Amino acid sequence: MQQTLIFFCQLGALAAFAWTADQVVKICGLPIPGNVLGIIVLFTLLCTGIVKESHISAAAGFLLRHLVFFFVPVAVGLMNWGGVFYDYGWALLAAIVVSAALPLLVVSKLARALRHRPGQGGERQKEEKPCGQ
Repeated sequence: MQQTLIFFCQLGALAAFAWTADQVVKICGLPIPGNVLGIIVLFTLLCTGIVKESHISAAAGFLLRHLVFFFVPVAVGLMNWGGVFYDYGWALLAAIVVSAALPLLVVSKLARALRHRPGQGGERQKEEKPCGQ
């Protein structure tokens, strides 16, 4: 009985984070979803130690174990869009592939450019050899 009470208290705390963040976004008119703000705030509180992992571990573990069930309504809803996927499937697939590959390519080029900037420690030092070798 005590474990069940702890679970529901932790679940209530996670729901309170989500609801509060959603209200803050609505009141302040922030350009991000409330659930994203809630995750950022919870992550910050966990990193700073204000909220301990043990305070939310039972409910978070349960939600993570059953995460796939939260996507079932989305998958069922997509079944109604079969005609769209049939008509535009290749265009949608191309858009998904490009939108996944393009950020990876941009980040890799940016990382390579920043790594090889002169004077920033990214360039390799030439080895000086003693005379006669």
